[in-house]
Amino acid sequence: MKIEELDWAETPWGEISLRRRFDRVTGRDVFEVRLGEDYLMSSQFVVGEQELSRIGLAASTAAASTVLVGGLGLGYTAAAALEDDRVRELTVVEALEAVISWHERDLFPDTHGLAADPRVRLVHDDFFDLVRSGRADRTYDAVLVDIDHAPDWLLRDDHGDLYTVEGFSRVGAMLTDDGVFALWSDEPPVPEVVRRMGEAFEQADAHVVPFPNPITGGESTNTVYRAIRPRR
Repeated sequence: MKIEELDWAETPWGEISLRRRFDRVTGRDVFEVRLGEDYLMSSQFVVGEQELSRIGLAASTAAASTVLVGGLGLGYTAAAALEDDRVRELTVVEALEAVISWHERDLFPDTHGLAADPRVRLVHDDFFDLVRSGRADRTYDAVLVDIDHAPDWLLRDDHGDLYTVEGFSRVGAMLTDDGVFALWSDEPPVPEVVRRMGEAFEQADAHVVPFPNPITGGESTNTVYRAIRPRR
């Protein structure tokens, strides 16, 4: 199996590398990102990332939406959000500058043109610090987050405060009335996470997202947690 390294960079989070390989099972190129020894993201399975946007925005009542995506990755969440005709402004916050550069260079066929879309603003910043410090310069109709693997499987220890009642409440302060917060997870739903979100938002649920897994010949799942901010 031939693996081509497309880019490599030192980042505050460690060494990041972008690789491309041809997958014989699916018959297509797969893009993979490694952060140190950890597999950060892959284009092999993207349904969960796309459904994060679709499930989140399905609950939005805004006629013309402003959306904040936490975590750019390979761009599937952002691209799926742009499929919603109501989205007039999409801000994507990404902590790793190298990831932003990949999209500015249009390295990914599936999300080609994302960075050049006039509705899109790519921001180099730490989403968790943005929430923690209350630095958001506006409120949003939807905040969609796909950064950590799961609320209890973090890329960095300092991300943990987001997944508390207080952290979720800080996200709620970034939302408009009836605004939606949605969160991707690579693990099955955890009732305690729903409880914390429900305490912060008063309304929360979890959606299991199934998708075919040609590698195993079976089915795999992700989870999308969703909460709605009540009117003030």
